[in-house]
Amino acid sequence: MLMLSTMTLIIMIITIVVMILATLLSKKTLTDREKCSPFECGFDPMNSSRLPFSLRFFLIAIIFLIFDVEIALLLPMIMIIKSSNLINWTITSLFFIFILIVGLYHEWNQGALEWNE
Repeated sequence: MLMLSTMTLIIMIITIVVMILATLLSKKTLTDREKCSPFECGFDPMNSSRLPFSLRFFLIAIIFLIFDVEIALLLPMIMIIKSSNLINWTITSLFFIFILIVGLYHEWNQGALEWNE
């Protein structure tokens, strides 16, 4: 029992020493203005706040959020297939996927998925 606690103490000391060394060695000495500033919404936060905002960036962020939430809703549907009624599960899944495909077609038709601007 004494040997186990001694070995645990040695492993903890080695881990702490390695973490301290990694922290000291990974510090950057040169700080760049661009790397230190936060990147949010695709514009430079150091300039004037009255510059026009890119609606293209906002639209792409909204599309990403929609499809991110869609995946979070589709994954549990796969998990409950065994514990639910197969016909109700199929109808619900197809209806959900149909709504997503119609939304994707609408975004594509409106040109929201064009990246050439």
